[in-house]
Amino acid sequence: MAMTPTTTTADRALGEFLHARRAALRPQDVGMASHGVRRVAGLRREEVAVLADVNVDYYARLEQGRERHPSAQVLDALAHALRLRPDAHAHLHRLAGSPPAGRPAHGRVDPTLRRLLDGFSDCPAFVVDPALDILAANACALALHAPFSPADNLARMVFLDPAARRFYPDWTSTSRATAGHLRAATGTAPDNARLRDLVRTLTARSPDFARLWATHDVLAKTQDAKHLHHPLAGPLTLTYQSFDVRAAPGQQLIVYQPADPDAARALALLGADRSCTGP
Repeated sequence: MAMTPTTTTADRALGEFLHARRAALRPQDVGMASHGVRRVAGLRREEVAVLADVNVDYYARLEQGRERHPSAQVLDALAHALRLRPDAHAHLHRLAGSPPAGRPAHGRVDPTLRRLLDGFSDCPAFVVDPALDILAANACALALHAPFSPADNLARMVFLDPAARRFYPDWTSTSRATAGHLRAATGTAPDNARLRDLVRTLTARSPDFARLWATHDVLAKTQDAKHLHHPLAGPLTLTYQSFDVRAAPGQQLIVYQPADPDAARALALLGADRSCTGP
């Protein structure tokens, strides 16, 4: 006689989550008509199965903890059917032991995040995507990166703009870190077409990038100080923090701060005509 597999806590957690999210939705929430007397709170299992285009018996096994290996595609379909927000969608994947596929960050920066950027009136602050495209920047960041034309993508600026070797006194370390960041990004966003195109362009046009790319070094962001040289403000030593933008996976908010009084005065000088005022 075959033995029934033991249901684990993890299996129950997935089923309990699906049940709870199903119970929180009404037919009208998902554009469905409600027929007959409803004996359960929220949607019926059959309705979720229809919305997700899965077999109702299969969905029942998921809620009961008897089906343990749903595919990423099924999880995505269930997340859509249950109207899950991004955090809940990712949580569903984690419960099933299937990390959500990396999603390319869209190029639109939320207006509230733009207002936050402008709130850092005395510090350069900007938003980048996995390909290091600068999606939005405050006045201080625009003034800081004014030597580049255009200041559009940090990797392009480092490897293809002649201003880079003057702007970054330790260009060797900066270039290595930049290539390492892009290598790490290809692991988390392998289907990002913009990232692939950027790597192809840099490989074709920069022998330095091609050499670094061939090493396959992966370098995460550190909190090391950045040493810069601005043609107007002179030497600058800045610290920085980076923050994941949870509402737009893949986007990062980066904020620079002066590491010493000299850097603060230099930022104030940059801000004389760009609304970037130092303390």
